Amino acid sequence: MLLIAFLLAGLLPALLVSVLSFYQARTALRTEIKHDLQTTGQAVGEHIDRVLFERVQNVRSWSQLAIMQDMQIGDIDKRLSIFLEETRNSYATQYISIDVVDLQSSIVASSNPRRISQRLSSPPIWFSFKDTTQPMTIYRLQNDQLMISTPVISNVTLQPIGHLIATFNWAVIHDLLNHAAQHSTELALADENKHLLAQSSNWSQLRHSLHAHIAIQSTLPIYGWEVQLNKAHDVAVAPVHRLGVTFLILLILVLVFSLILVTPITKSFTQPLDELLRFIKQLRLPDAAPPKLSGPAEVQALNQAFTKMAADLQSSEQQLTRAAKLAVVGEMAAAMSHEVRTPLGIMRSSADVLLREAQLSEDGREVLGFIISETERLNKLVSALIDAARPRLPNKIPLDLQVHLQHVVAMLQKPAQAKQITLTLQAAQPVIIEADQDQMTQVLVNLLMNAIQILPDGGNIQLQLSADAKCAHIAVADDGPGVPPAQQGHLFEAFFTQRAGGVGLGLAVVKQIIEAHDGTINYSTSPWQGAQFNLSLPLATV
Repeated sequence: MLLIAFLLAGLLPALLVSVLSFYQARTALRTEIKHDLQTTGQAVGEHIDRVLFERVQNVRSWSQLAIMQDMQIGDIDKRLSIFLEETRNSYATQYISIDVVDLQSSIVASSNPRRISQRLSSPPIWFSFKDTTQPMTIYRLQNDQLMISTPVISNVTLQPIGHLIATFNWAVIHDLLNHAAQHSTELALADENKHLLAQSSNWSQLRHSLHAHIAIQSTLPIYGWEVQLNKAHDVAVAPVHRLGVTFLILLILVLVFSLILVTPITKSFTQPLDELLRFIKQLRLPDAAPPKLSGPAEVQALNQAFTKMAADLQSSEQQLTRAAKLAVVGEMAAAMSHEVRTPLGIMRSSADVLLREAQLSEDGREVLGFIISETERLNKLVSALIDAARPRLPNKIPLDLQVHLQHVVAMLQKPAQAKQITLTLQAAQPVIIEADQDQMTQVLVNLLMNAIQILPDGGNIQLQLSADAKCAHIAVADDGPGVPPAQQGHLFEAFFTQRAGGVGLGLAVVKQIIEAHDGTINYSTSPWQGAQFNLSLPLATV
């Protein structure tokens, strides 16, 4: 009896501590799983929004290409149809067809030549909106096909002459949900009326105890859409069951080695789970650091799996965003290359003719020299933009920044003086770096022309050159309005611009060139409380 009483006296506290520890670990795991569902739902929702937004941007940008004007002559040379076919093929399974119709809904050009001259019938309109100033129409989903339409505007009459209609393959959304449906997680996309628009292949109507509804915060007017997630209970709590077995083993060990070991053993379970839970809650914060590996093997495996998943999601998001922007840049460059090279050739030929004039002044000859050199540089730039996804490596040569900056300032004095802008240079001594001269000219011209274009009449721009033991430093400062703090983080992103009519590629190209030269560029407030861009480039090795 005394032995039994002793065992009970030792068993009851150990059992109580073990049960409490198991409950805490089970609660932490269930909370982590729900957070995992929410994180997965948010990532899938952002991916769906990004896919739809890119499709709308594709249709908008294609409709504004010069080749779309061929529909006014019935696309007699089939250039437009060939362009549509090549565009659709370049996107693999993203699009079922891309068609251009006239105002009577007759197909003028198509990625499928057999559809030309047929009448295009469309489902009822789902919703319409404006992307910047471009009207966009999205028709109701039908047979896993989503039609996106926008008018094509005549460059002559500035009136609609037809519509560009891209039929998006909705199976892409199903595949996206299937890809995310792992470890017995079921996903579905629902509209504002809770009607399912797409679902993973393992989707069931059963409502599991672990579920989440994540609203999509879209850049498009698709209000009320949400991602629904379910997870089978048995699979979700399997780690808890394994922990239960582990706790039973620990209970036996506690009885053998004494009650003193209960508290540290319990902490070895709960502390890593609490750290992992804190990491999950702070996942979206910029300074969130993954917890250290500790605790049992199951908890460490869970920690490693979730940390890797979070890193993969962030990396995939950045790569998809960059790839989408580079793809748009490549499309624009390919479409614009012929249109830009033709006027550049005319400008170069005209400058050569004017140089032969005997009565031309010295200033005129200097200006014509600038025109010839800059047309050559722009022609090289157009060629580089065509291969935007594979930037040209810089051809580095020793370059005296003091002389180079003086040349650039002299070249831009006339456009600055046209707006009564004071453009000054502070460069007290020669500074030698190894750089591509054309690319450095492009960087400086982009930064200075941005300042000239955004400044009001009578503004000030100061270009300053200095150096330390390792780097050359260039500061481009102005007394303009500057950049609001909320927009400073997007300055070097492609297609971000503050200037009306701007494309938003200048600063993105500048950053790309500076980084290719192993340098850095950042934004700060100028002494005039305007904008200031700070460039640092390594000095040439002796």
